[in-house]
Amino acid sequence: MSVHDAQEPTPGPARDRRQGPTYRELAVQALSSVERGYDLLAPKFDHTSYRTPDTVLNATTRALRPYGPFAAGLDLCCGTGAGARVLREVCAGPAAGLDFSAGMLARAAAGPDGARVGWVRGAAGTLPFRRGAFDLVVSFGAHGHFLPSARPSLFAQVREVLRPGGRFAFPLAAPPRPGSSAYWSLLGFDVAMRVRNALWRPPFVMYYRTWPLSDVRRELREAGFAVTLHSLPELGRRRDGSPRCRLVVATRLPS
Repeated sequence: MSVHDAQEPTPGPARDRRQGPTYRELAVQALSSVERGYDLLAPKFDHTSYRTPDTVLNATTRALRPYGPFAAGLDLCCGTGAGARVLREVCAGPAAGLDFSAGMLARAAAGPDGARVGWVRGAAGTLPFRRGAFDLVVSFGAHGHFLPSARPSLFAQVREVLRPGGRFAFPLAAPPRPGSSAYWSLLGFDVAMRVRNALWRPPFVMYYRTWPLSDVRRELREAGFAVTLHSLPELGRRRDGSPRCRLVVATRLPS
């Protein structure tokens, strides 16, 4: 899931849809487990709209520069490695990417940043890194794979692998206006996924409307972070003038 899919469209790099997955391949993915589904999608993932657009990566890099340079960085739920370019730009130390899909990691290792990053297979809920290993953790487009009940544990895990004063940063799109076509589209998708998961096993956890900013800020604070929001003007503004996307920067407080 790319950050701009949860709001009104924002410009992104052109994709060659002819190289993307077919409807049949997407259907097979949707009826698989999350891990197996992404293994199947990996060879064609970068030709889908799910890949985080360069506009989002560039905006994130700009917003993080004043905080850096960072030492070691981690791209959490890295997929095919698009977020590694952000770590390359703002981190002076080693970079790592973690994902639970072997197929996605294989594509990341073969990508332009493949040799610069240590790719690790693992789950975000049990991060396989030592305490205080990183100065920066970023994540792009993975929100929908974590239900609200999973967020406190996720935030606690991220806090453990950050040094005191380290940052956890991720873009968070503004919700679409109620009644808009994007609103009904995302609502319909989430309803369809709930029906699918009620009728079919294994479940495929992927929802668009489960990360409201107010809840996310409160839970980050409860997990031991100070939270700062940065608008990303490159991604545009809504009709009321508010930013269409913000970068959430959570700073790990001392114990």
